[in-house]
Amino acid sequence: MMPEHANIVGTVHGGMIMRLCDEAGALCAMRHAQKNCVTVWMDSMTFESPVHVGEVLQLNASINYVGRTSMEVGVKVTAEDPIRGVVTHTNSAYLVFVALDADQRPTAVPGLIVEDDDGRRRYQEGEARHQRRLARKS
Repeated sequence: MMPEHANIVGTVHGGMIMRLCDEAGALCAMRHAQKNCVTVWMDSMTFESPVHVGEVLQLNASINYVGRTSMEVGVKVTAEDPIRGVVTHTNSAYLVFVALDADQRPTAVPGLIVEDDDGRRRYQEGEARHQRRLARKS
């Protein structure tokens, strides 16, 4: 991360990290759906530790849960001090994306193939968050 990404105390703006999470999540969703996808919800984002100028960010995004047209993507962000080699988990986020057809309307997405216990856990937790989001909307 460069100085132009930082606030006056030398840490990276949370909004910059949110943007990067949104972009990584959207790419993950598009790869799964093989369609354009748009953000419809940022369920939560927790900041565990600050990101400093000079650190290298790594964002890992994965599909947790798939509905008919929507996908929940989890994004985990780590920062590495490239000199010392220390890697720190800085934050995590859950975002929801909807796939769009050629007319920019929501369209069905492929189901999710869950291959292991971790995937099943993430799917079940994602499904529970999906149900909570639905309850909040009504």
